Amino acid sequence: MKISSLAEVHQVFLSFRGDQLRYSFVSHLLDAFERHGILCFVDKDELRGQNMTNLFVRIKESKIALVIFSTRYAESSWCMDELVMMKKRVDKGKLQVIPIFYKVRATDVRGQTGEFGDKFWELAKTSRGYQIMQWKEALECISNKMGLSLGDKRVS
Repeated sequence: MKISSLAEVHQVFLSFRGDQLRYSFVSHLLDAFERHGILCFVDKDELRGQNMTNLFVRIKESKIALVIFSTRYAESSWCMDELVMMKKRVDKGKLQVIPIFYKVRATDVRGQTGEFGDKFWELAKTSRGYQIMQWKEALECISNKMGLSLGDKRVS
């Protein structure tokens, strides 16, 4: 992946959760972006437990965000907070977001049901009411957009 200087702006912000994605689907996606000269920001260098200021700056710098919803996405308050920031940018017309549903149904993301919902409500138990409301609004907004579904079945 290209190393960006402060003067370069990331064209794509990639939001996802979990090593199973990082070392499979995401690694192939990043390779394709690099081959085509597309700058992409992935938070692999962010330190856990640090504040999210740098991530929010990267979201603001990006023109497009890809959100890869998986069953583990809703485990992470970081992912959920990134999603809230993306929704704010979408609402201002400054960001295009493309959801990718990786082995989850869009309706489960939208309604916080199924295995995705189980993870969301587990996280919600340790969160504040206003925060939960923002997360739900962001999930509904982003999951309603035209996206891509990737399941277990292969199409021949």
